[in-house]
Amino acid sequence: MDGIRFIHTADLHLDSPFIGLKHLPKELFNLIQESTFNAFEKVIDAAIDDGVDFIVIVGDLFDGEDRSIKAQARLRKQMERLKEKGINAFVLHGNHDHLQGNWATLNMPENVFVFGKDIEMMSFISKRGDKVHLYGFSYGERHIVDRKVLEYQKLGSADFHIGLLHGHCEGGTSLHQPYAPFTIQELLKKDMDYWALGHIHTRQVLHENPFLVYPGNIQGRHKNEQGTKGCYHVSLSKSGLGNLSFIETAAILWETVNIYCDENITLTELYNKCKEEMESSMESNQKSIMMELNLHFQGRLSNEITSVLDNGDFLEMLQDGIDFHELFVWPYALHKCVTVISDHQDSFFKNLNATVEEMEQEDTFEEIVSSLFSHIYGRRYLIKLEEEEKKGLYEEAKELIVSSIAREGR
Repeated sequence: MDGIRFIHTADLHLDSPFIGLKHLPKELFNLIQESTFNAFEKVIDAAIDDGVDFIVIVGDLFDGEDRSIKAQARLRKQMERLKEKGINAFVLHGNHDHLQGNWATLNMPENVFVFGKDIEMMSFISKRGDKVHLYGFSYGERHIVDRKVLEYQKLGSADFHIGLLHGHCEGGTSLHQPYAPFTIQELLKKDMDYWALGHIHTRQVLHENPFLVYPGNIQGRHKNEQGTKGCYHVSLSKSGLGNLSFIETAAILWETVNIYCDENITLTELYNKCKEEMESSMESNQKSIMMELNLHFQGRLSNEITSVLDNGDFLEMLQDGIDFHELFVWPYALHKCVTVISDHQDSFFKNLNATVEEMEQEDTFEEIVSSLFSHIYGRRYLIKLEEEEKKGLYEEAKELIVSSIAREGR
């Protein structure tokens, strides 16, 4: 084919510490610690197998500004694999791994080209003779709030012009920090053939012809990073046509599953129902899964089920005997959602659901927590919540209310 082919990836977060997961069994925690490295290896596998011209890595290669030697060594190993196949890598650093961090530097091989803190153009000529100009910058410090997009300018004559930008698209649903903000129209005005974006961990194609693309991160790291994760194989032709192909890279998925149960369900039936759901999810995804279970019950529960759910025994039953040497599902959390509806409670629950729906639609959440985010000391420790996180808090609040009523009714 005419034109170029490349891999677009971003937000590797190599050597992510997974601080909140250290309570897990050691064998499982070790697998999760390795997950970002394994996912990146799959990115490089795809680049080599597909024989691409080059790859672009659009920020946050490392999880922190103090890059560990381990993470650098693992990155270098994969870059060496590309070098052996004659594949270049064009890299920029984002807010997590900005250039002001303190670290012992392990130099990368000569096929790796890193953008500096000022926007610059790098030129590349493919084996077929196509000339490519790539434009980008690395974060010189953690907080870049300027509209860096305005500084991008096409330079010289080339078959393809590709912009690399680690930043926040205004007007979207993401609540990531608004670093290096831009709008879709601002990108389009730059007349690039492709915009390789990074920073947002959910894959999104913001525009086609030309493509404006967030590939998302390559491995989910917690319950708020659910769904498939990976990178894009991009093909651009001189005729102006382009094609995207998504490549899954995550070995471990994060999922939340809702299980609905009858009032008279027995403990054995509940256990089998949960196990069947776990097996079904693993088989359909063909991946290992970290699973959060929401158990929904209509009516009062037996004392036996209530006891094993509340004291954690039921969760331990589900976790028992899981083999981490093969595909697995690890239920890391379990939530009990009990709805006990009598005649005098019916109107209350209808009002409760209506109130929550109204709060979600009117985005009352921001108003409720505004005092926390405006606190002179507290705000520095807070980050804005994603929409799914807000919904989760609403559901947990409803669960607490309903569970309290259920306990009073027993």
